[in-house]
Amino acid sequence: MLDVSNLNRSYGNFKAVEDVNFSVGSGEIIGLLGHNGAGKTTVMKMLTGCLEPDSGNVMINGHSTDKHLKKVQRDIGYLPENLPVYPEMSVADYLDYAAELKGIRKQNRGSEIARVIEATDLGVKIVDPIATLSRGYKQRVGVAQAILGKPSLLILDEPTNGLDPTQTEQMRQLLRGIAEDATVMLSTHIMQEVEALCDRVLMMRSGKLVLDESISSIRSSNQLSLETSLDQENIERLTAEIDGVHLSQPQQSVSSDHYVYAFAIDDTADFNRVSAAISRAVLTSGGELYAISRTQRDLESLFKQVTTENTEAGEVVSNAA
Repeated sequence: MLDVSNLNRSYGNFKAVEDVNFSVGSGEIIGLLGHNGAGKTTVMKMLTGCLEPDSGNVMINGHSTDKHLKKVQRDIGYLPENLPVYPEMSVADYLDYAAELKGIRKQNRGSEIARVIEATDLGVKIVDPIATLSRGYKQRVGVAQAILGKPSLLILDEPTNGLDPTQTEQMRQLLRGIAEDATVMLSTHIMQEVEALCDRVLMMRSGKLVLDESISSIRSSNQLSLETSLDQENIERLTAEIDGVHLSQPQQSVSSDHYVYAFAIDDTADFNRVSAAISRAVLTSGGELYAISRTQRDLESLFKQVTTENTEAGEVVSNAA
């Protein structure tokens, strides 16, 4: 549905986006993460055709933004972080204006505006001037204009910014419904938002893509944590006889007879069988087994890991399954 190839954009000597590549399938909800200045907004502007890349290519539904921009833009809904609106306009007038800009025929505008008003729960504010709306309702207006015309690709920059918990949950439900018929890409600083909504996450640092991984694979880590009384020499000797397991972190001492180890388990190995084999080896050798478990990764710690200067920028840490 969306294919991005070797995307580059500079401002003078500053490289805002450098050699970014990824593909997105229909119906996916993608989270685009990165610190301020990482290049997220620049990528989204190039995807929408609001900004031309210095080089590279964006293909949406088989059409290039370089050669078929107007056609591509009809398939896109876009909510920038700060949506430019006319504050003196009522919600209804603004949506009518946005529908006209999108090329929606006059005879179809009424039903289409009614659809997006219902979807975003804006009915009680339809005749109110936008200037009088709260931040949360203004966000709803932004989403409403973005989904006019039923775009196949929806790009949202901080869609829940300023929403209270109830409004945030309503927005999540709305985006899940949209994703049944469209692809959604959202940029946010809220990790819980990505974990609650997204199928996959892209992380950027210094203009480069440093991670492309599915949420499910992030959660199902192939790391194992072991707590035992055995020292590292004994653990290395015992696990050397077990296929598919590698010590990834040397012992951490809790006390003189309590050590913690981290192991990496091969993708081809059966995690449960490896865990059982390590447990048997520890107990058979006379050691104490205090705990053994799969290590759970969370998005926030992964974000910190891959967006620090210790990560080689431009090297995608992991690919989506």
